[in-house]
Amino acid sequence: MIKKVRGGYQVLSSLGCNMGGPYKTLAEAKKRLHQVEFFKRRDAHKVRRHKAA
Repeated sequence: MIKKVRGGYQVLSSLGCNMGGPYKTLAEAKKRLHQVEFFKRRDAHKVRRHKAA
């Protein structure tokens, strides 16, 4: 989730924990959110693949 704060934009988890920021532009915040989602999915895929083997 991206939240507008006084210093710009901040990336937060669904529980409200800081995942980065503040970023000056919305584009920078979206880029960071994409990185977080990418690695969240990547790590979950590694666990599933490992359990299946």
